[in-house]
Amino acid sequence: MKKINEILGTEFPIIQGGMANIATGSFAAACSNAGALGLIGVGGMTPKMLREEIRICKSKTDKPFGVNIMLLHPDADEFADIVVEEGVKVVTTGAGNPAKYMEKWKAAGITVIPVVAAPILAKALEKSGADMIIAEGCESGGHVGEMTTMTLVPQTVDAVSVPVIAAGGIADTRQVKAAFALGASGIQVGTCLLASDECPIHENYKKAVIKAKGTDAIVTGRIGGTPVRVLKNKMTREYIKQEKAGADLMELEKFTLGSLRRAVFEGDTETGSLMAGQTCGQVKEIRPVREIFKELMSV
Repeated sequence: MKKINEILGTEFPIIQGGMANIATGSFAAACSNAGALGLIGVGGMTPKMLREEIRICKSKTDKPFGVNIMLLHPDADEFADIVVEEGVKVVTTGAGNPAKYMEKWKAAGITVIPVVAAPILAKALEKSGADMIIAEGCESGGHVGEMTTMTLVPQTVDAVSVPVIAAGGIADTRQVKAAFALGASGIQVGTCLLASDECPIHENYKKAVIKAKGTDAIVTGRIGGTPVRVLKNKMTREYIKQEKAGADLMELEKFTLGSLRRAVFEGDTETGSLMAGQTCGQVKEIRPVREIFKELMSV
């Protein structure tokens, strides 16, 4: 099986995660210029903002880049049209099945790469036309499933015939080697890029990631069926306490409403949602993304 860089036309077989409020056009361009496939994440964006970010990205790189669309987003239909209109060549998707957009995207020459948390979904997505699959284990930051990368990747590789990209719990050369040994054709990374010069998050957020141990990345919302991995802080402790006490989703939303934006833009490390994966315990310094990618690929 070819490595994904040979298919996507990038230097390295690496995709930058489409992190909500973080994966801007400028950051995607920086990651693409550094040799990976940069992604613009629609989380926290309006259709107008997405169009602007795509144009910003195009103005800053002539390398391949893509857009990550969360299919549960209320504007998903509009986003699906915008990527076609703006000539985006790669789309990754999360939280659902992109089958209804496949015909339109394929006609536009778009490579479609859904993110899955279970092999059974990967099989269904391959049938509906997915070109590759991102198998993301629960070690990752943000929204998570139940399976670990170590179990999800080989089972997904066995379930489909398209290339599989490993995600979740990858931040150094050892984990990259493990991903390839499990049958992956590439990797997607997010947490290790939070501590990069180019990442647009607040300095406080970067420092919190560097300071964190792997055990500080905990999952909130597991009881209510909306599991999200974030760094421990005042907000998460209160959220988990209330969740265990039986608070309903409306009550719990009071803690999380606007919390990611507070972390990213205001540097609020107490009541902000500091999304990060378990590899936070391996992230020790702020470096250029090019340096991070080169070290990852020194396999």
